[in-house]
Amino acid sequence: MRGEKVSVGLLEGPMVFQSVVLKLFMSLLFFSSTITTAIATLPKQQELDRISALPGQPPVTFSQFSGYVTVNEQHGRALFYWLTEATSFPEKKPLVLWLNGGPGASSVAYGASEEIGPFRINSTGSSLYLNEYSWNREANLLFLESPAGVGFSYTNTSSNLKDSGDKRTAEDALVFLISWMSRFPQYKHREFYIAGESYAGHYVPQLAEKIVEYNKALLQPAFNFKGFIVGNPSFDNYYDKIGIITYRWSHSMISDKIYQYILKECNFKEVNESSVCAGAQTYVERYELGFVDQYSIYTTPCVTLINDTWNPPRLKNTLLHRRVSGYDPCTVHYAEKYYNLPEVQKAMHANVNGILHNWTAFSDGIHNNWTDSEFSMLPTYKKLFATGLRIWVFSGDTDSVVPVISTRLALNHLNLTVKTKWYPWYADDQVGGRTEVYDQLTFATVRGAGHEVPKSQPKRALILFKSFLAGKELPKS
Repeated sequence: MRGEKVSVGLLEGPMVFQSVVLKLFMSLLFFSSTITTAIATLPKQQELDRISALPGQPPVTFSQFSGYVTVNEQHGRALFYWLTEATSFPEKKPLVLWLNGGPGASSVAYGASEEIGPFRINSTGSSLYLNEYSWNREANLLFLESPAGVGFSYTNTSSNLKDSGDKRTAEDALVFLISWMSRFPQYKHREFYIAGESYAGHYVPQLAEKIVEYNKALLQPAFNFKGFIVGNPSFDNYYDKIGIITYRWSHSMISDKIYQYILKECNFKEVNESSVCAGAQTYVERYELGFVDQYSIYTTPCVTLINDTWNPPRLKNTLLHRRVSGYDPCTVHYAEKYYNLPEVQKAMHANVNGILHNWTAFSDGIHNNWTDSEFSMLPTYKKLFATGLRIWVFSGDTDSVVPVISTRLALNHLNLTVKTKWYPWYADDQVGGRTEVYDQLTFATVRGAGHEVPKSQPKRALILFKSFLAGKELPKS
């Protein structure tokens, strides 16, 4: 799988072209046969994946399904998904695939459990409560843990944990979607969107390109793909890094001296940083930033003890603030308790082979061994503009890791045509952020939001999502 290319637009030569056409034809035959088989066994297959109820879950009216889809039989790679259908009229609502980034971040831990999913986890790590601003009010949400080795997704080939990268992640995600649609054929012709954040700024447009190419190669499109939306996305390695250092300086997080030194010593156009540049950034982390949540610079960071107890006396004021404001910076720790409970894994049909001894929200092994990463996503965006897809990019304006400045610098080099000039958009008579609409895409900021926009500003994020699905500009008043 890893060495194969199915993109006819990227290949040259008649022999190669004939080979690709043959592969696509065989893929079409396989897809058609699996659809026929899936329809015949549809009730059984879907019922096997149905979640009757999660431990400690409040009553809900919507259906849930979760389980595994094998994306490579030879290597034993299987991706874990969790579908939470819309709270009302799910048959009339679109399907939205959510991807967290990292690389290495679990979509179950982050997207589903502290951002856009229907449930939040209590601080005990043993029960759930409802998310008032869940995106499944507007759509059927499909959370995917990708690539294999992240969250509950797994591989039987240990070397796969050290050779993951952009290319194979996109290929496996496409295979997942093809197989998943066979298992859930009622979604095949449904309006389909992709959403994500952070390093999913790579995953989302790369998968979008794969879907567009796959649809183009078939006699009848396999996906009713309409567009995508990404938040605080990794866009371009150069502009991302320039934006980080500029954002931190402009928000008084670092000194004038270190700012000028880094601009002088760091060549961000190079893939690998010099030792001098790396040393300067290490100095910033250790001595200038201080104890602050770099992903949300104005909120209280989570303080944990080495023995994993989270309620020391010195944190009483912090905990009180969480209860009053509704924002809790420690939710990922609750997730690591909850999803390691045997009864939770059984209910979700997760870890069925027992190879995960400790489920984690973030896979350091995947992150530290990433093999290929596109230096810039700008060329991919330019290709996708020609497809007519609905494309939205948004940024929480208190994130210093993939800051709004980085995104704006990258967008400025796409030569976009302004359709509706910059204006403040509103939520509850307050400025929710700012936006500018172009012919090719919509850009929006979310005021007071960090890296995980739906976590820190859930209501504003839901308004943004509703506007995206409706294809309407954000409210001016």
